[in-house]
Amino acid sequence: MNNFEFKNPTKILFGKGQIENLSKEIPKNAKVLMLFGGGSIKKNGIYEQVSAALSNFEVIEFGGIPANPEYEVLMEALDIINAENITFLLAVGGGSVIDGTKFLSSAALYKGDNPWDILTKNEPTLKGMPFGTVLTLPATGSEMNSGAVITRRETKEKRIMGGPGLFPVFSVLDPEVIASIPQHQIANGLADAFTHVLEQYMTYSVDAKLQDRFAESILQTLIEVAPVILKNTSDYKAASNFMWSCTMALNGLIQKGVPSDWAIHMMGHELTALFGIDHARTLAIIAGSHYTYNLATKKEKLAQYAERVWNITEGTIEEKAKAGIEKTTEFFQSLGIKTTLSEYTEDYKGTAQLISKRFEERGWKGLGEHGKVTPSDVEKIVEMSY
Repeated sequence: MNNFEFKNPTKILFGKGQIENLSKEIPKNAKVLMLFGGGSIKKNGIYEQVSAALSNFEVIEFGGIPANPEYEVLMEALDIINAENITFLLAVGGGSVIDGTKFLSSAALYKGDNPWDILTKNEPTLKGMPFGTVLTLPATGSEMNSGAVITRRETKEKRIMGGPGLFPVFSVLDPEVIASIPQHQIANGLADAFTHVLEQYMTYSVDAKLQDRFAESILQTLIEVAPVILKNTSDYKAASNFMWSCTMALNGLIQKGVPSDWAIHMMGHELTALFGIDHARTLAIIAGSHYTYNLATKKEKLAQYAERVWNITEGTIEEKAKAGIEKTTEFFQSLGIKTTLSEYTEDYKGTAQLISKRFEERGWKGLGEHGKVTPSDVEKIVEMSY
């Protein structure tokens, strides 16, 4: 196992009725900016619950953060933060709203002239404006980590950011909110969390036995609850396990002491930026091709995954590895998710070359756990995903 440091300061309030307790976690004299998305929280009762909990605070609202949090929209919120002397941010939504809030947390204290530099210069945020979250859509794990992804529509870019100053102070996780989530978003959440685990697990062994089994248990739980929660979003037991699995998939725990990949995400981000395809679905598009292309360096871990997660015990290491890839694609398809780019757009030709060129222009010489997935490799992997 590799050396590591681990600290996660986010306080979790999990379970029924926890929204009413969020007021206890916000400083009493805080001036709060409440951020949310397209307005679904006003249809499912969450807005009323949060508003009631914040009744003793001075609150300003900012809605309309889109599914891929856009820089231009967030800059409007930043103007409000500065003009109104906001001291605390509250994200009420899924990963996009929370990611957007993380950007605002950083930008609110940023000393530079151009907040876009936070994303392009890739400097970690050491201190941000304090914020909390009320999770309404399990998927990204953003409620218990310090990373974010922001989109800029005018340049069709999707950039990552993060740093130790961007952990939520607290996050409220009430599984009852899942009852109102549309099925396609439930499917997205399952695929997103599943791939988050794979990115931290599907590399090579460093004899981190407990970390491997943590990862495998999350994968097994997602596989088990997927058909149940897709059939009945009001099933509280399934919703609880789904929500907590999504959080545990990317709160830092399973990544410590082991190598991680993230090449699937980097390629997937480009597909979202170029075509507007849901983030989770871009991961499903890329995953099978990425693992197939890199079979030589990943086959031992793929075989272990096939054995432990999918109970595939017959065949050689390579045969089991390939079977594991097939099972992964079948799992995504069982969620109703298409797994090739051509199923989403007719304008896919030239996409692989464009993404490869973008990576070259950014100076990305190699992705993956070995840093050896070059822009040329990326081109081939994306082409395999057509």
